[in-house]
Amino acid sequence: MSHYLYLVRHGEQQDAQHGLPDGPLSARGRRQAELIAQRLSGVPFTGAWHSPLRRAEETAQVFGQVAPAVQSRPSALLFDCIPSGPTPDSPRSFDSWFHSVTEAEIEAGRAQMEDAVSEFLAPARGERNDLLITHNFVIGWFVRHVFDAPTWRWLGLNQANCGLTIIRVRSAKPPVLVVHNDLAHLPVELRTGMPEPQPF
Repeated sequence: MSHYLYLVRHGEQQDAQHGLPDGPLSARGRRQAELIAQRLSGVPFTGAWHSPLRRAEETAQVFGQVAPAVQSRPSALLFDCIPSGPTPDSPRSFDSWFHSVTEAEIEAGRAQMEDAVSEFLAPARGERNDLLITHNFVIGWFVRHVFDAPTWRWLGLNQANCGLTIIRVRSAKPPVLVVHNDLAHLPVELRTGMPEPQPF
């Protein structure tokens, strides 16, 4: 039996550069959502969920317009969050990033992702294809979990807007990362959300 998780980061948010915590999709973000929906329109999804935040909800709505058979439901387990804080083995270069993050935010994110892993990465009976429309850090945490990497390792696992990550869940063996941040459906001008490339 096969069980696949299709993880999609939301489309580009309008005015995200101005620090809005949760705005609507930009025109480019809507186009990104249309293209990932077209790419996945032939997948027989068993279930679909999205983060309740507006940028993810609107991505799910566009997905449903392109692929009407896919009706996504909100899940608080897919909220944007900080899955873990600094640890003794995490690189000190990340310490400054955590200065604006509270212990309460870290604890809430840790609890949320423990529940998310239990909910979505539990082996299923029968064939399943599940779609999760969520956020960069959440997808990074799922990928970190697949490799049983140190808790801080979700940092630096970046996903572009409407990038595609697929995980195969197995009952008797660890999960498998099938593909990470696949952007084949997006032309170069629609590839947003990744860190700016640094000159060498």
